[in-house]
Amino acid sequence: MNNLNEQEFSDFLLSCKKNVLKMAKNGGCFIGSAFSCIDILAYLYSNIFDIEKIKNRKKDRDILILSKGHAVAALYGVLAQVGIISKDRLENYLTIKDDLYWHPNPNIPGIEFHTGSMGHGLSIGIGMAFASKLNKINNKIFVILGDGELNEGSVWESVLIANAYRLDNLVVIIDRNFRQANLKTEELIPLESLQEKFSAFGWETLLCDGHAIDEIQKTFEQISKTVLDKPSVIIANTVRGNGIPLMEDNSKYWFGNFNEKELEEFHKILDEGARKK
Repeated sequence: MNNLNEQEFSDFLLSCKKNVLKMAKNGGCFIGSAFSCIDILAYLYSNIFDIEKIKNRKKDRDILILSKGHAVAALYGVLAQVGIISKDRLENYLTIKDDLYWHPNPNIPGIEFHTGSMGHGLSIGIGMAFASKLNKINNKIFVILGDGELNEGSVWESVLIANAYRLDNLVVIIDRNFRQANLKTEELIPLESLQEKFSAFGWETLLCDGHAIDEIQKTFEQISKTVLDKPSVIIANTVRGNGIPLMEDNSKYWFGNFNEKELEEFHKILDEGARKK
């Protein structure tokens, strides 16, 4: 799957988004949150991760922790597209037939941890990164945080610890869609300036458009080539519900449960959007 060109990645991402739509019915899913971070997830699994190592749970596999667990539909959709799980299983989402439910489930191949309480994913990722250092395992630990999670004190304790232990095998990606649940982060508890805060804590801090493949690629390449002796954070500016105008930055569509007619229309919108790129 690695090293997809721009068109190949666009096709791959479109398929991943359509996989998410399969879970946006019969109970629904957190579709706004899923479409906010799915570009980043799709890039990791199509251009960075070694899928065979993940399937076979090799010790030196790269590891992803989806700390913003509500977005798990995006992760399930990507895992299905790369063949780690069967696409047929997506139809079982939220049924008693399967283990696919609201949050990451370690019973699903490719999922390393079930997320836990809000803000705990980074703590788990730090433990894994530190263990890899101790055992001289050459891999990276990626943690995807929602920006609302940054209100949790445990996150900032973890930020201190990661710097103290110089965990340059740890990469945090902040899905910066400026929303926490149905409120705007800057109206609830302002977070800015995130870049200055992480830099002050000793992290390598980068910014990118979380929906622009060229920026995503350049940012990850920069980390792999230049970062030594410190953890990295990518602040990915995103839009909740990206790709479907009705949902974009709309608090009503943090969560979505749709009928077949609505889903058919969303498929058309995604196809049209892909053709325009």
